[in-house]
Amino acid sequence: MAGLLLFNVWNIVTNTPMVPDQHWAQKIFYVHVPSAWVGFLSYLVVMIAGIMFFIKGDDKWDDVGLAAAEIGTLFMALVLITGPIWATPIWGKPWIWEPRLTTTLILFLIYIGYFMMRSFGGHIERIRRYAAAVGIIAFVDVPIIFVSVQFWAPEIQSHPQVEMAQQPSGILNPFLLSLGIFTILYVLMMRYRIHVIRIINKGVENV
Repeated sequence: MAGLLLFNVWNIVTNTPMVPDQHWAQKIFYVHVPSAWVGFLSYLVVMIAGIMFFIKGDDKWDDVGLAAAEIGTLFMALVLITGPIWATPIWGKPWIWEPRLTTTLILFLIYIGYFMMRSFGGHIERIRRYAAAVGIIAFVDVPIIFVSVQFWAPEIQSHPQVEMAQQPSGILNPFLLSLGIFTILYVLMMRYRIHVIRIINKGVENV
């Protein structure tokens, strides 16, 4: 996996074209967008795990939801870091309160609250139910992020709207490669984190 990540960085730096008016800042796109994709995918898993927890009542679904929430929030933090790095040379400032950025930040803060609740919420079974509910409700913000550009007037939209299918192969192919590598990384991280959570839970049960 480390080899794939290093190859991805090398490919982005050396083989992707410079876009006029963006230059090196545009290359962050190949990390920023795959990070957002993985974050949203992970939050979808949180929602599904929450639904299954309520249906099955099996704590294994809580393990899946917790692992997905942790990894999704890690990648959303990467989105909120790489976004301002791109924005500083393009917009002249690292942050503006435009719809897509604002709704993404709200989603991130919801999950910060999710982890605070899991840390200080009280009885473990009650925490699991609350966490499942929050994970289901929080996912409502994901489609809002995607369609936020249609909710507000065009004059307050600063986020670039990129139609990937219309991009030249020199941009599209490295982007799809990076997206695939990030997805593989996500699957491996999920498997490892679920395994660790279950080992920790067994240790607590045996104490």
